[in-house]
Amino acid sequence: MINIDGHLKVNQHLHWAPDLKPISEIEPGSTVQIEIPDSSTLQIRENFTTEELKNVDGSLLDAAVGPIYVKGSEPGDVLEVSIEKLDVASWGWTMVSWDFGFLKHRFRDRLIIWGIGKKEATPRGNFLKGVRIPVSPFLGIIGTAPSTGKHGMIPPQYFGGNMDNRLLGQGSKIYLPVSVNGALLSIADPHAAQGDGEICGTAIETMATASLKIGLIKNSPISAPRAFSRDSGLGPVIVAMGISPDLHIACSSAVEGMIEELKTYGFTDEEAYALCSVTGNLRISEVVDEPNYVVSMLVPKEIARQRID
Repeated sequence: MINIDGHLKVNQHLHWAPDLKPISEIEPGSTVQIEIPDSSTLQIRENFTTEELKNVDGSLLDAAVGPIYVKGSEPGDVLEVSIEKLDVASWGWTMVSWDFGFLKHRFRDRLIIWGIGKKEATPRGNFLKGVRIPVSPFLGIIGTAPSTGKHGMIPPQYFGGNMDNRLLGQGSKIYLPVSVNGALLSIADPHAAQGDGEICGTAIETMATASLKIGLIKNSPISAPRAFSRDSGLGPVIVAMGISPDLHIACSSAVEGMIEELKTYGFTDEEAYALCSVTGNLRISEVVDEPNYVVSMLVPKEIARQRID
């Protein structure tokens, strides 16, 4: 197993680009264990108060661990990233911000510190007193390098990045397009729990140790990330994501992605379109990482497999 300490600045980057220097090179099929900092990049401490948020440097937020060069990967391929294990820290935080989130300029700044147990997270202090949140860890940021340009960390894009999709947790398989030789995979922003949309702009942010098995699928281009995951209400699901600053386009892209995925199970375009309507679930996974939305189309895996079983 390859171990990477993502708490070291030398193993972090603060933008997406096709020419970043890899911190590690691996063979397809390798398992990598990564220590991942929280989205404040270790700036927020367990004993912090709301007043201390003014000391946080916004330019250092969402530093990603990577990139990791996957040998043999080329444009047109797909990375298959299996999250085999995801262990989060014993505490985390949520921030309500005046100038970030879906309802900007309505609520004053506030920092909530959470204690994180094996099954539940509970707030420390009187704010949200008595609330218990089921712990369901996932990776907020996972992506490959873009084909061109230098891009900020916050908006998710066709190559993945800051998708904040709560379906990308332990046991999931995430499929990412390869746009450059080596793919250049990066990971960041662990969450202990989050609702769809991440409305106030943060989840229960925390640190984590992730064990990822990184596979390679040759000559199988996709235009946006996809996944196999488990939804609490639906069981195992196939996930196709659409990412766009236009919510309608994001929805359309998610549906088109699912149609393409269902065709691999033996359905025609028209059958897949109808199946999306009668059994699919279209949801907004992320709405705050401006300017892009993330929309997910979910179809239960057991229904998709009825054509081939």
